Amino acid sequence: MTDPTRIQPSELDQLPDRDPEETAEWQASLDAVTAAAGPHRAAYLMRRTLERAEGAGLALPKLLETDYVNTIPTSAEAGYGFDGDEEMEARITAWNRWNAAAMVTRGAKYGVGGHIATFASAAWLYETGFNHFFHGKERDGSGDQLFIQGHASPGIYARAFLDGRLTEAQLDNFRQESGGNGLPSYPHPRRLPWLWEFPTVSMGLGPLSAIYQARFNRYLTNRGIKDVSASHVWAFLGDGEMDEPESTAALALAAREGLDNLTFVINCNLQRLDGPVRANFKIVQELEAQFRGAGWNVVKSLWGTAWDELFRLDTTGALVRRLREVPDAQVQTYQTRDAAYIREDFFGKDPALVEMAKLLSDDKIVECFHTSRGGHEARKVFAAYKAALGHRGAPTVILAQTVKGHTLGRGFASKNANHQMKKLSVDEFKDMRDLLGLPIPDSAFADGQVPYGHPGADAPEVRYLQERRAALGGPAPARRVHPVAPLPAPAEKVFTAFDKGSGSQSVATTMAFVRLVKDLVRDKETGRRWVPIVPDEARTFGMESLFPSLGIYSPKGQTYEPVDRDQLMYYKEAVNGQILNEGITEAGSMADFIAASTAYSTHGEPMIPFYIFYSMFGWQRTADQMWQLGDQLGRGFLVGATAGRTTLTGEGLQHADGHSPVIAATNPAALSYDPAFAYEVAVIVKDGLRRMYGEGAPGEDPNVFYYLTVYNEPMPQPAKPAVEGIDEAIVKGLYRFREGSGAEDAPRIQLLSSGTAIHWALQAQQTLAADWGVTADVWSATSWTELRRDALEADAALLRGEERVPYVRQALADARGPVLAVSDYMRQVPDQIAQWVEQDYSSLGADGFGLSDTREAARRHFGVDAPSIVVAALAQLAKRGEVPASAVKDARERYGL
Repeated sequence: MTDPTRIQPSELDQLPDRDPEETAEWQASLDAVTAAAGPHRAAYLMRRTLERAEGAGLALPKLLETDYVNTIPTSAEAGYGFDGDEEMEARITAWNRWNAAAMVTRGAKYGVGGHIATFASAAWLYETGFNHFFHGKERDGSGDQLFIQGHASPGIYARAFLDGRLTEAQLDNFRQESGGNGLPSYPHPRRLPWLWEFPTVSMGLGPLSAIYQARFNRYLTNRGIKDVSASHVWAFLGDGEMDEPESTAALALAAREGLDNLTFVINCNLQRLDGPVRANFKIVQELEAQFRGAGWNVVKSLWGTAWDELFRLDTTGALVRRLREVPDAQVQTYQTRDAAYIREDFFGKDPALVEMAKLLSDDKIVECFHTSRGGHEARKVFAAYKAALGHRGAPTVILAQTVKGHTLGRGFASKNANHQMKKLSVDEFKDMRDLLGLPIPDSAFADGQVPYGHPGADAPEVRYLQERRAALGGPAPARRVHPVAPLPAPAEKVFTAFDKGSGSQSVATTMAFVRLVKDLVRDKETGRRWVPIVPDEARTFGMESLFPSLGIYSPKGQTYEPVDRDQLMYYKEAVNGQILNEGITEAGSMADFIAASTAYSTHGEPMIPFYIFYSMFGWQRTADQMWQLGDQLGRGFLVGATAGRTTLTGEGLQHADGHSPVIAATNPAALSYDPAFAYEVAVIVKDGLRRMYGEGAPGEDPNVFYYLTVYNEPMPQPAKPAVEGIDEAIVKGLYRFREGSGAEDAPRIQLLSSGTAIHWALQAQQTLAADWGVTADVWSATSWTELRRDALEADAALLRGEERVPYVRQALADARGPVLAVSDYMRQVPDQIAQWVEQDYSSLGADGFGLSDTREAARRHFGVDAPSIVVAALAQLAKRGEVPASAVKDARERYGL
């Protein structure tokens, strides 16, 4: 039977209905309830029916939103087994609130800033976790992984101070680090490596990294590297932060892989950095729908216990309806207005609510609308966390509603400007002291300076805190670098296999790198520690040869028969697969890399990640994560494949990389190399393994990562020159690859080149000799950036009174003639070393936007091909009077430039 009132067709119309009369009866029952009891009652019954169906295991689509109420009723909280001392935990939280605000306020006189309101709103979210849930590393070396919201860092420092891990002097050096004893403004492992594990203040990267950290934990367990199934990943986020695209970019992956070892805790204080998150809408409902739609378990903890009386009085559903319709900015307004305003604006919109309000005192209304939030009550937060840990098969997000600036007084709470408010007055501190019940006398405010507060090292609060942490496995957050033996070096033959070259066979350096890794992963000692990462197009980089032998990681294994199963290089997925083949997500692949590159500290298991990608889509697209990688002290190999502006034929502007080494050079933790030959790739990787994972040299920082640019242009690979010290020269960044031959008095020039450009330089070397009688020496500049850094260090040494000559100047000391540098990148790349070269210096490069064409045409367009090098070399020599000025014009005409 068709419902004549239905205007739009239903997808169910195309399915057979075995009993239309029964269907009609159900529809008629719903119509009857709606007519007799109203639409709200009918909706309530439908919700209850859907809950019953879900509990019975019926396969039904879930509702994306629930009412604007708590997921866990107050009556159910006892079942979650809260076992703490609420009064004691309240005193601990009070001390931490005080010291967080005091630390920022005391620093305000130096103008260094700081954030007070975020931790004030989220204090119970952290304190409940520290007291009951967050496991430290002393149990298994891993513990839980805590991604702390960056702006809440003062509260974490305050807790560490109460715990005895920080001193007053350190708190007074908040955001004053230059003396070496300061506290960084946000979670920065490189600045405070014993405390912070994960840098999070570049918003959006915390949630993305947390998802991939939880996923990498499963990877380690499934591959048998280390069982970290007891570790749980907690990510503390702001509701405003969820607007960042990275924040929600991997929600589907977390649900798809059933990462129930992951919990997001989103502090929904309804405010972003400057104003409401969703002024005219409701951010909690939006996030709930987004996470439910992605497959997450959602727990809402919105209202405090004071609201229970209001919900009991709501026999018509009017209160729930009103809460659902009031926009967030108006909720924020209620937090700053008196009871009379709230009675009129909130309750006055519905006759049933008007009657309810008559039963409520002004104090009750003010308590509910000003302070009573689910995120401010330990039992409610505890129940939400317990529910999250108990849920299986999917990650959980906890949406905890709070008041930004809670307990900081009327000047802070719910103000649009409170993110920029850096201090409280003495009177405001005294009001805060009285509200928190802290025993701090007025006399402690000497000269208007707010004091730190501490109950004493043997106080009950401190003993309780330390006992709770001891039971949970030690202090948190905490970063540990476990004392593990350096990884043994792979067999020398793996690297020397490239020394003899490829003969007449043309091999791209991308393929050489993949072949090197293929041999390295076979090493009995370290092979299983390699983590190959590729976003997509693994076959473009020649990595399909690794599929059958290593397998592609999937927690489900391979539940299908691959279409290419009959081929040697078939697509093989496995639960213990080694390759992380992520699909089209450079951001996700970088998050993989960061998790793998820091496993040496997170889990005490050194892993060797290499992430291979289109070079254009690395530093340009995900450079923020590469800074995060450096902040987190990650180690590994980033490989920018299909590199250069002219080697990727036909792809054009968006794929033509002419600048990634420039961006990489800005990151102090990145060692950037542009190798020309396969043997150079092998030498650099070998040295990287030694420095990051083996026996490093004295004073050498192992907390670096390597960026190698490799090319897809097949070229004959030469044999490694039999020159003493060549490996060291390759690592330092420059060596003479081929000396020119000619008359002793012939004009001479030095051609410095990197990557694929060395082949144009070699052609130019021949042309200069044959056509113009010019002798050219060709140098391989494997790293312009490392040459520059060495020179900068030499300059600094000279200022300290030490005698030191930059390596680039030493290498070129006996080189006669001017220097011409060329690469497949913009001139800014080779120009990095210009000021330290004593000879006349000039450069060529692929400046400007990329374009689609053949390699030869693109190189002619940018003026970097062999004839262009010849003309530029003659121009340099003509300036010096070593060749006739007419030679430049003649060469242009001869080569059609």
